[in-house]
Amino acid sequence: MTIRPATSSDLSLIEEIDCVIESGEYLHIDQSGEGLSFHFKIEKRSLREKLVLPNRLDTETQFLLKQVVNGTDEGICKVAEHEDQIVAMLLAQPDPTLSVMKVLDLRVDCEFRRQGLATVLLYQLIEEARQADLRAVCAMTRTNNAPAAILLEKLGFDLSGLDTRRHSNHDLVKESATLIWYYQIV
Repeated sequence: MTIRPATSSDLSLIEEIDCVIESGEYLHIDQSGEGLSFHFKIEKRSLREKLVLPNRLDTETQFLLKQVVNGTDEGICKVAEHEDQIVAMLLAQPDPTLSVMKVLDLRVDCEFRRQGLATVLLYQLIEEARQADLRAVCAMTRTNNAPAAILLEKLGFDLSGLDTRRHSNHDLVKESATLIWYYQIV
């Protein structure tokens, strides 16, 4: 297994990573109160049936991926390669106004999960952010992607926010709100 910066010849292979989201759990959000006095409670719950969601690169991420890999835009794109096959990818971009490194996409092929690839990629990103004198690494997950949230928590990311309207005005009702995570660099 080799982890290296992505090249333009990797772009088509990255799109072939089979990174379907599979989970038997989700993160349930209870909201109480109103106005400036509201509270959220988040708890892991079991799903009635296993969640299987395709996780294709959206158009915006594909464009940014090409920009970063080709050096047109600032950012980091690393891939894990196994026997000439791209099996994992991490895409991140610094946000100098906030002094953070934002994780834009992290994907691991289904056959190569639970082998530490995502952990290694994130630790390498944290080290690069530290060397760039950034204050944190920021990542976002959806509440219906419990495996991603569990990974970030395991690595020391703190749950720092919740966006119940990032994708629609009914994210909380659909139980797919966005969770915002930060790894503080000291």
